[in-house]
Amino acid sequence: MGLGEDGLAGLGDASRAAIAGAEAIFGGPRHLALVGAGERGRAWPVPFDVAPVLALRGRRVVVLASGDPFWFGAGGSLAAHLEVGEWVAHPAPSTFSLAAARLGWRLEGVECMGLHAAPYARLRGVLAGGVRVIATLRDAKAAGELAEWLVQAGFGASRLWVLQALGGPRERVVAARAEGFGVTGIDAPVAMAIEAVGEGLPRAGGLPDELFATDGQITKRPIRALTLSALAPREGAVLWDLGAGSGSISVEWCLAGGVAHAVEARGDRAENIAANAAWFGVDHRLVLHRGDWPAVMAGLPSPDAVFVGGGADAAGMARLWDMLPKGSRVVMNAVTLESEALAYGLHAAHGGELFRFDVARVAPLGRMRGWTASRPVVQWSAVV
Repeated sequence: MGLGEDGLAGLGDASRAAIAGAEAIFGGPRHLALVGAGERGRAWPVPFDVAPVLALRGRRVVVLASGDPFWFGAGGSLAAHLEVGEWVAHPAPSTFSLAAARLGWRLEGVECMGLHAAPYARLRGVLAGGVRVIATLRDAKAAGELAEWLVQAGFGASRLWVLQALGGPRERVVAARAEGFGVTGIDAPVAMAIEAVGEGLPRAGGLPDELFATDGQITKRPIRALTLSALAPREGAVLWDLGAGSGSISVEWCLAGGVAHAVEARGDRAENIAANAAWFGVDHRLVLHRGDWPAVMAGLPSPDAVFVGGGADAAGMARLWDMLPKGSRVVMNAVTLESEALAYGLHAAHGGELFRFDVARVAPLGRMRGWTASRPVVQWSAVV
């Protein structure tokens, strides 16, 4: 059941009847107080867990959530454990709907995010000049923290609106800028609206190398763009990044909406992968596995695409090919004579496409300029 800051007064007859007839009412302390739950009230455990609700399965139970229970609420968490017909939902206007109504924003043109239980870096792949975001926050202190994060991320000129207790008698909307943010006296529940001013990440594959933490083992930007094109990332698709190095391929795959499983044997490089996943805000989509990929891949979920960036040999590639589901893509980049020979053999055995990429960039040459060539990269790609 969705509940607004106006409590029982904002509920329809069906919602009030459900509360009146409930044997138990679950919610946060604020929610329970708003409906006068009394002895029937059950506060959520900390850390959050749906088990106490499920223990009363089959009885008359009301679960209170802010706004729409199926938009960053407990509804989806509970429904995952229930059969259709075991629950009835009574949604109320969400925080996002109320915020858009106060600001006059078209909600379909707004990025809605739940930052009450997620790092602010989740904004990294979303923000760009003119982008509008409405985000729920953990508490009053988080408003200042988010403003400071925006400044450090290069969005200090962004316009902000602090949205407190929307829909109730304590409602308050305060405008500010991220840089010089000085809003005080904020009280929970709180959300923030952002009208971004700044330069976001490019949408095309091949982000600048300097954005990544690396020891030098990274698929360089031009080759990474070509590799991502061959891998063809899609929303929700699963990637195996084998011999992941800095994890740059995994990061860009996740920014495109996919899920990546990065496998890296070296501990220092695995730390760089974790750091990159956190900085780009994709640590909820990128799963790091430490170890040699021929031994690790048997325990990974079925992939839609596989990138082999390092550690390939004939036995490992043969085992990989036998494991791949039909329709999946595999891409291997080779920079040594031995790995080139392996790529030629794989192309002869399985077909697909074989490219050689020669990249050079301008560099000083005495008082003039000249081309400095990078090592050529041979790329084999195929669809199983």
